[in-house]
Amino acid sequence: MNEIVVIIGGGIAGMEAAGQLLKLGYTPFLIEKSDKLGGNVAQWHRLFPDMTPSGDIISTLYESCRDANIFLNTEIYSINRLKDRYNLILSNGVTVSTRYILITTGFELFDASKKEEYGYGIYNHVITNADLEQWFNGHSDERIDSSSINSVGFVHCVGSRDEKAGNTQCSKVCCITAIKQAMELKEMYPNSQVYCFYMDLRLFGKKYEDFYTKAQRDYGIHFIRGRVSEVGENIEGKVVVKAEDTLSGRPIRVTLDLLVLMSGMACCKDSSLASSLGLSIDSDKFLQSSDNILHITSSPKKGVYYAGACTGPKTVPETLAEARSAVLEIHNSIISEKG
Repeated sequence: MNEIVVIIGGGIAGMEAAGQLLKLGYTPFLIEKSDKLGGNVAQWHRLFPDMTPSGDIISTLYESCRDANIFLNTEIYSINRLKDRYNLILSNGVTVSTRYILITTGFELFDASKKEEYGYGIYNHVITNADLEQWFNGHSDERIDSSSINSVGFVHCVGSRDEKAGNTQCSKVCCITAIKQAMELKEMYPNSQVYCFYMDLRLFGKKYEDFYTKAQRDYGIHFIRGRVSEVGENIEGKVVVKAEDTLSGRPIRVTLDLLVLMSGMACCKDSSLASSLGLSIDSDKFLQSSDNILHITSSPKKGVYYAGACTGPKTVPETLAEARSAVLEIHNSIISEKG
């Protein structure tokens, strides 16, 4: 069909969309600012609830989109609207003209150093969920003493559901990610004590509740309902956490070898793309869809579509489903215009 569709963002939504467009006979241009495809998911080790290696997902998606026009280390230099087309000038000097743009720019993780009370960047053995995933993937981290991990704590909702942090929304995947990471650590250190400090456990996805039950029953992970009130460090360099168990009404003090902060999803800070296209930003600072029920993958601008976490926190299955939905919308628009 030779219709060019520009996809901005080479994470799993962009890869899935490119693969689907190829199947329909279109010509996708996949533009990614980093040096590889896969986005945030490519940085993860295993995915809940089946503990699927993320590398397997990325490899499968790449096989489906490898014939697209893929531009890595490339950003959008400028976008201009001329009649019914968008002209994009890329940072590599290439110019692309298209009637359809699909934005799949994803999310950024909340900067945990902004929550100074948790000690990220201050205490030696405080890390984030992203740091732990990198360690699972074989990257060394001097903050993690792999020879001695006897006690680990996870703090949920770091930068999510937090008005002071500027993000009142739930990030949807922090609870289940903490459970997954806790289980992975217990597999590596079966005799360790692992604690999850949470406000509310929000486990809405398929098999998520089973995953949680398994973590308690088979792995012996301790779940403590209560916000962490204080994080410090003792003379031995271990992390000391104080919290209140709101179910029992008792204060808790635990000494840990490692504290993991579950950084939530935040909108991408670079708003130049939204400004160039005149796109609206929602109250949660993510891109605003035409509406949140029937047209979640549509923007108010003709020819511009969304998929994935650029409009808000999403799971991997939701992201892939939105990519397919957006491609179907683009396909139907092309067909209707030609008909």
